[in-house]
Amino acid sequence: MEPASRSRRRWRTPSTTTGTGASRSCRRQAARRRPSPRRSTRIRRWSRGGQEASSSPRRRRRASAQSMAEVFVAPVASLGASAAARAPAPIKKLSDMNAQTAGWRTSTLEVVSWTSQDGAAIEGVLHKPIDFDPSRKYPLLVVVHGGPTGVSRPMPFTGTIYPIDVWVPRGVLVLEPNYRGSAGYGEKFRSLNVRNLGVGDAWDVVSGVDALIAKGIVDPARVGVMGWSQGGYISAFLATHDAARFKAISVGAGISDWMTYYVNTDITPFTRQYLQATPWSDADIYAKTSPITYIRQAKTPTLIQHGATDQRVPLPNAFELYRGLVDNNVPTKLIVYQGFGGIGHGPTKPKSQRATMEHNLEWFDEHLFHAGATRSSAEK
Repeated sequence: MEPASRSRRRWRTPSTTTGTGASRSCRRQAARRRPSPRRSTRIRRWSRGGQEASSSPRRRRRASAQSMAEVFVAPVASLGASAAARAPAPIKKLSDMNAQTAGWRTSTLEVVSWTSQDGAAIEGVLHKPIDFDPSRKYPLLVVVHGGPTGVSRPMPFTGTIYPIDVWVPRGVLVLEPNYRGSAGYGEKFRSLNVRNLGVGDAWDVVSGVDALIAKGIVDPARVGVMGWSQGGYISAFLATHDAARFKAISVGAGISDWMTYYVNTDITPFTRQYLQATPWSDADIYAKTSPITYIRQAKTPTLIQHGATDQRVPLPNAFELYRGLVDNNVPTKLIVYQGFGGIGHGPTKPKSQRATMEHNLEWFDEHLFHAGATRSSAEK
């Protein structure tokens, strides 16, 4: 979930756009006043889900890094420099981030495309086991990125909070759909979810699942979905609309009711931007796009994960969804995490990152891979 706008002041913005949740391939840029080894590079950090950047006023040197990439540094010419000074300079490699994983067997990555219910062209990243057999039908897990202007990329060793790199070697297909509103596909595509939040997003996810089933590589009886922030909202929407299609669902920091979100979030303009209304001017659009409106249709076992101090998607959203599922006899578990840093919108420390991953492993192991129901419970 991203603010509608962000003041960048004098910080230079990288060209890469990132969102919350599944794909966190943030870029970092830094600059030094002079190429002196005694000066440290200062990193400017934005809120989780955006880019990270830093630069000094003179911008004499710059370094950049991306998830699982290497760091290189090269002199940067000043404004007004001669053509010779602006010529490409030698690049020096500063890191060796991939040495530890050089001999690891990674999954096969494929960019796949399909047509959504309304004819929109959708892409996604499909993770396949290294020994993938197209004649077999595999379990499928769908990991929905946040944003909604995030984007999933075909990168090994994903940066999501979901254990994709554990599931795939076990013989599971993982699909990361770039649903409408994702960055990198043009302004028109990015606007397709305006006054259509949840509804169109669900079309894109479900049509992607159907496309893989039609190829004969997915077992339709073993499909799960999960996501954080906007991805959590879409997962909650699917839980109340396509219960028969999914065997297990995980909702991370997701919106359950846009009215609840509107009066509690730290970015109220976001809601007005996408729904084009306030709850007082158009209550119908808030009801239409809220998962809680359709809670009586929910049947799929649902894990709810949320930070105790979340300012972006405040905790009442989790309580509302949990109570609705419990009252409708849907197997569910609510886990509220303490200690998320910053605005509390996601795990920021290794301990909490591991906890969120392990809870998802346990949930899908129980409800997708080793069928068995548990009674509703809440943990804190």
